[in-house]
Order: sequence, then structure tokens, then C-alpha cells
Amino acid sequence: MISKKIENALNDQINAEFYSAYLYLSMSAYLNDISLTGFANWMRAQYEEEMFHAMKMYDYLLERGGNVLLNTIKEPKHSWENIIDIFEDVLEHEQEVTASINNLVSLAIDEKDHATVNFLQWFVDEQVEEEASVEELLAQLKLVGGNGSGLFMLDREAAQRKFVKPAE
Repeated sequence: MISKKIENALNDQINAEFYSAYLYLSMSAYLNDISLTGFANWMRAQYEEEMFHAMKMYDYLLERGGNVLLNTIKEPKHSWENIIDIFEDVLEHEQEVTASINNLVSLAIDEKDHATVNFLQWFVDEQVEEEASVEELLAQLKLVGGNGSGLFMLDREAAQRKFVKPAE
């Protein structure tokens, strides 16, 4: 049986993962509206990935005998100044998620919940990858100035991204 502290923290993180999905879906819609359909696709893949993360935690909590409590998901932002502004928000958001996952790991260590520490390691590794990929894309966007032919080349590249469910 999982401790109440871990159960509450995992429920909070499940909610945060659903919020992340909403945020990326909102970004996808905005990018579609401004005809950056490749980046819209990139954000749609992020949405699918965040939904996977939420459900992975949901399943784990149930497997450990915890109660899943789904709470209200706050409304995400709907518009941005430009593509660089969007990806700066993405990076900031992913850094917040990383801090939240790290806090969860620390709590699991304090609670001596080794199974949860082990489970969360996948998310720790995932966040390192997430931040690195966003930092790289943001650097590329800044390099091309967030507009012109460079932007359209990056948009075309982003159109190739597909979410692939990780192997268990």
C-alpha cells in the first residue's frame, strides 16, 4: 500500500501532466491558426506524450492500491507574441515539470518508498530528454530569428515528429 503523502503527490502530478497536455494542445491550436502546421504537429505530439505520462502515473497509483483523484485542470494560455515566445514558455514549463518530478523523487526517498523511486526514475530521464530537445529547438529558432525561410524549414522538420509510445 502506498502512503497518503505519496498518493496525494502522485495525484497532483497526474493533474499537472493533464495540464501539460492541455497546454500543448492549446499551443497546437494557436500554431495551426498562424499556419505553422509543422510546429502544430510537434505540439500535438507533445500533447499525446503528456497524456501518456498522466496515464502511466494513473496506472501506477492504481497498481499500488492508491486512490486516483482527478481534479479541475486549469485553463491554459491561448495566444503568444511569436514562435520564440511559445518555445520559451515550453522550456519554462518543462523546467517546472522537472522540479515537480524531482520533488516527488525526494518525497519517495523520505518515505522510503523504493518502488516509487524506481518508477519515477523513468520520468527523471524523460525530463532530461524533454529539456534538451526544447533547448535545441529554441536555440535553432533564435538562430533563424523566428521568421523567414529558416522558420519554414524548421516548421517542415517539426511536421515529421510523431509520438511513439515508449516500450514498457
